[in-house]
Amino acid sequence: MRIAAFGGAYANPYALRAMLEDARARDCERILNLGDLGGFGAECDAVWPLLEEFGVESIAGNYDIAIGRGDEDCGCGYSSERDNEFAQLMYDHTRAATGAAFAGWMRGLPGELREVVDGVDLHAVHGSPLAVNDFLWESLDDDELGRRVRESGAGVLLCTHTGIPWQRVLDGTLVVNVGAVGRPANDGRRETSYAILELRDGVALAELVPVSYDWRAQAASMRTAGLPEAFVETIETGWWTTCLEVVPPRERARGRYQVYRDAVPAGFAAGGDAGWADAPAYEDRGLPVVSMFGTEAFPARLWVYSNFHCNLACGYCVVASSPRARRREISAQRFRALVDEALEEGFRELYLTGGEPFVHPQIVDMIEYASARLPTVVLTNAMLFTGRRAGELERLAGCERLVLQSSVDGARAGTHDRWRGAGSWARAMEGIRFARELGLPLRVAMTETPENRAEVSQLRELLAGLGIEGSDFAVRPLVQRGFAEGMDAGIEISEGVMAPELTVTADGVHWHPVGGDLESSPDFLVARGEVPLAEAKRAVIERFLELRLEDGTLPAAFRCAV
Repeated sequence: MRIAAFGGAYANPYALRAMLEDARARDCERILNLGDLGGFGAECDAVWPLLEEFGVESIAGNYDIAIGRGDEDCGCGYSSERDNEFAQLMYDHTRAATGAAFAGWMRGLPGELREVVDGVDLHAVHGSPLAVNDFLWESLDDDELGRRVRESGAGVLLCTHTGIPWQRVLDGTLVVNVGAVGRPANDGRRETSYAILELRDGVALAELVPVSYDWRAQAASMRTAGLPEAFVETIETGWWTTCLEVVPPRERARGRYQVYRDAVPAGFAAGGDAGWADAPAYEDRGLPVVSMFGTEAFPARLWVYSNFHCNLACGYCVVASSPRARRREISAQRFRALVDEALEEGFRELYLTGGEPFVHPQIVDMIEYASARLPTVVLTNAMLFTGRRAGELERLAGCERLVLQSSVDGARAGTHDRWRGAGSWARAMEGIRFARELGLPLRVAMTETPENRAEVSQLRELLAGLGIEGSDFAVRPLVQRGFAEGMDAGIEISEGVMAPELTVTADGVHWHPVGGDLESSPDFLVARGEVPLAEAKRAVIERFLELRLEDGTLPAAFRCAV
């Protein structure tokens, strides 16, 4: 027995006909409709004749129940005010565009189908065995999915409602979410989906089948009906632009859009001398949603730790760099690949840091490669610009998109050297002067300590004499990480109070550069190993959404100086 199962026709007769014809061509003997015939599309009444033509067996979804009873809303199960606003727009259209005869037919639909077919106990529902509008997401853990499996008790459990297809076997039950035939699955593909279930001698196998159809006709139909462009955009691009808050972090992170435009988390912007490189304003395409990446909440800035060993052992180093630090560095080949990926993934600037980057034997080649392709900032203590390195540094003088950022922690040697080591202030200032003579763009950051707080104005004047002034000087807070762990003068940080800035080290991908050391900041690790940047971005967004969803918001946040 071959059974085709679909859900979420969503008033899309073009996709539904294509799917039904495909199912017949694949020798499906029965076709099951798991509900939600209206909503999203414009032509609800056009769906009914197709069901009769192909002999489809139907159960009711929440939409069908609501339309059949004449309810005031769809009962979709959304908890977000924004989700419900869009859901109400679609429901109002569907209710007005559905004929009385079709609504009456919906009213008589059963809520589930349960029978034994070829030795297999089959249970078909709309949402889940718990409720018609319950969401069976792929990301449900075994406990949550198991609760629904036990409630059913069947060998095969078919469902829809979420609009994203998947299948999984748990405790001997094959669970198949057939997706939606009337709307793409938020994967950038215009195709929709249904499932084919093959039952033989008590064994069940499922195949999730893509449906190609005349999506242009569906889009035109929706525009003619005056439906919002945000809905049409989904049909034309395959990405969801509405009803996002109900989607769990894992599934939402895979989509192009993750948050409503008016809900982009705020509170990350740097003020005064707190930092540089504010995130550019996101492109307003007139949609109600935006991608988190490229907004203030997740700047399009890539950090790369070239290495962790350093000629200094600064007392507040957040990643515990020193001459004795665990040797780990990124090869020039790996770095070039990261730069290429960064361009493909839409990163707009790159920050190269360490350790001391100029300890890396191939650092100048790496800097040349990066700065030829996108704006690049190299963080250095400026103390190694002598001998061979001085000659190599001259090669960088013509790099238009390169900035060197150094650190000076006081207007005099005593203040600076207390944290960075004897003689370091004089050598740093000498290196800064040398880089300035070469014509290299320079910035300087001061890490605030109890000893240098009174010297900010003096240091500003000193640096202005070297041509480093205005926004090229910043003060950053001392952070309780690395060597500064537990210092009273430092501030405590966590993912919950820091905007993510994707950071790559030899160990893996991290939430933010201040947590780039695996030993001292294991909580900032996002993924181990050489992770593609596309996957790393998704992982960061997923974690961001998990943090945000704990109480619906994030606490007041800051971005430390870069």
